[in-house]
Amino acid sequence: MTPAAALWFLPFVAPIALFVAWSDMKAMKIPNKAVLALVAVFAVVGLLALPLEAYLWRWLHLAVVLGIGFVLATGGLIGAGDAKFAAAMAPFVALSDAVMFCYMFSAVLLAAFLTHRTARRIPAVVNALPDWESWHRKKDFPMGLALGGVLVIYLAAQALRVA
Repeated sequence: MTPAAALWFLPFVAPIALFVAWSDMKAMKIPNKAVLALVAVFAVVGLLALPLEAYLWRWLHLAVVLGIGFVLATGGLIGAGDAKFAAAMAPFVALSDAVMFCYMFSAVLLAAFLTHRTARRIPAVVNALPDWESWHRKKDFPMGLALGGVLVIYLAAQALRVA
């Protein structure tokens, strides 16, 4: 992805990604309206930010990730909201960046997991946000925290990249 394209996407994607992280920590749900909003951002801004051929091919990313996510969600390995949001994120990632994105996701997932698990052990944090469902679900993790985070980090890194 070019730095210019990332700069086009970032201001529209960041608020949605932050909302997804917050919503998943609070309610352990990623709302469909956030998924649809992200797809709408790609549909509109992508036309301005990407060459037409790249824009059209990137819709295939959504379909492939949605198919994989459906299988994983059906098997109980991830939540359906996580699968849908990952599919909505997929068109924003250039195929040539896929391996690097997977490394980034691994690092962000580990950091998000450790941060969340640490925060929920701190009484002052839990007391400040007592209605957050993710504090009380011992075996579940709000994957939206990592998914939203990695998308923003990826786009910011691409925007700052000097070619």
